[in-house]
Amino acid sequence: MNVFGAALGCAAAILCATGAAQAMQMTSSRATHFEISKPAREIAGKTTARTYAVHRRINPLAGEQDHGARGTWTRGKPPLDPLASVSRGRAAAPTPPPDLVFDGTANPFACGGCSPPDANGDVSKKEYVQVVNATQVAVFKKNGDAVAPPFDLGALWSSGDCAADVGDPDVMYDTHAKRWVITQLANANAVCFAVSQTSDPLGAYYLYEFNVVDFPDYFKIGVWPDAYYGSANQSTYAAFAFNRAKMLTGDPSAEVVRFSGETNLLLPADLNDRSKPKGGGYFFTFKDDQFHGGVDRIELFRLTPDFANTANSTFELVKAFPIAPFTYTVCGFFNFDCIPQKDTTVKVDAVSEWPMQRFNFRTVGGDEELVGAFTVGGGTADPGAAVRWFELRSTNGGRKWKLIQEGTQDLGDGLNRFMGSIAMDQSGDIALGYSASGADAYPSIRYATRRPDDPLGTLGAEQILKAGGGSQTSSDRWGDYSAMAIDPKGECQFWYTNEYYDVSSGSDWKTAVGAFTEPTCGP
Repeated sequence: MNVFGAALGCAAAILCATGAAQAMQMTSSRATHFEISKPAREIAGKTTARTYAVHRRINPLAGEQDHGARGTWTRGKPPLDPLASVSRGRAAAPTPPPDLVFDGTANPFACGGCSPPDANGDVSKKEYVQVVNATQVAVFKKNGDAVAPPFDLGALWSSGDCAADVGDPDVMYDTHAKRWVITQLANANAVCFAVSQTSDPLGAYYLYEFNVVDFPDYFKIGVWPDAYYGSANQSTYAAFAFNRAKMLTGDPSAEVVRFSGETNLLLPADLNDRSKPKGGGYFFTFKDDQFHGGVDRIELFRLTPDFANTANSTFELVKAFPIAPFTYTVCGFFNFDCIPQKDTTVKVDAVSEWPMQRFNFRTVGGDEELVGAFTVGGGTADPGAAVRWFELRSTNGGRKWKLIQEGTQDLGDGLNRFMGSIAMDQSGDIALGYSASGADAYPSIRYATRRPDDPLGTLGAEQILKAGGGSQTSSDRWGDYSAMAIDPKGECQFWYTNEYYDVSSGSDWKTAVGAFTEPTCGP
């Protein structure tokens, strides 16, 4: 085991955003801990029976007089989202049914009764890897059969903070390198990375720990050719670039560059095909006119790290895109008791303050595409959660990004839709997955798709990936996220994972994994 740590420098950059000027502070450092794990198959099934206390979602505005609510808790019924009727008002191609559905990791095995599950997964040409709190890793064949019993991610480390399995797991398949990248939090101010040495998710991993200044709540990652990018809710919202080249070779001196000072959570783009975009990695967030100032908008940023001289790293606003008006948060800023469920008075959190992973990038016909999603109020159900989704395009690599379309998934059927995740296949088809719940309906896992020639802002008829048979009757924590991914073999099949209950219980949640394919997708 080797331990490394050194401060590399500090600088500052100025970011001018619509409605305000943000001073972004840059710091950098090297990994504080490095080691090489034993093969994961040697610890598969040797999980530790323990009860986890998953950390609370941290309110970044808790120090304000009203805990950051800024009137969102007392605003009354918001106006109907202007795109809600469009989403169900025009004919689009039918959404394909599932190719297969199977159960992923479940409670109480996963974390001894904790919630939420943080269900997340990605797919390679051979396997599907799912992670849940806190933190279990499961490897499946693409027919749904388990390759091996799940294992504790922290068990890969011989000792230290990362052996504790604090949670907020994330998993990505690095298509270019054919490697698996799995992350989770550590206590204090650290994030943990496990980067597989080969394409085998049950092989050995390069293990890194990075000090990222503050506790990195809600840490998210994205794969990009020049770095692994990350974001977190800290004492301010921060963006990170980790030295991918060094981490792929097991270099203990891998650096991290951090920019902090944003006013909403930043979500890093994730490369979804084998294209090789040049320059730094993209991030997006969304801003509300009343809460953040300016106009309702999507903001696109770029972080360009210089790992040879980190002081030269930059973080810049690429463009702000005015969008259709939306209601920021469903039930008020950091109000967890929000979405009703059948047969219980317990309501669950919509996580509508922040972008929902993932922010998927791919090239289609020479154009660069980015698709993202977030939860808004103003839906037709009670209280009115709906998923706003969007598509950005840069034509012929010109890096002049345009908002191509946006929509709000709300079907007017009394169901709240939230916890969305979106992706695009090689033909430009889009799939959006989410949770759906209401006072007369158990939470279920659903999705809808669109083809490039469908009317703008519309999705096809909804499909049910997994019908819920019960509700969560104790904790109000749901989600905190789900994951839509594209199979790199053929780049047409969508893979989606989310949580559900087969019977009502306090926290005995289940997860499902499903795959589906647009029949017209092809080279």
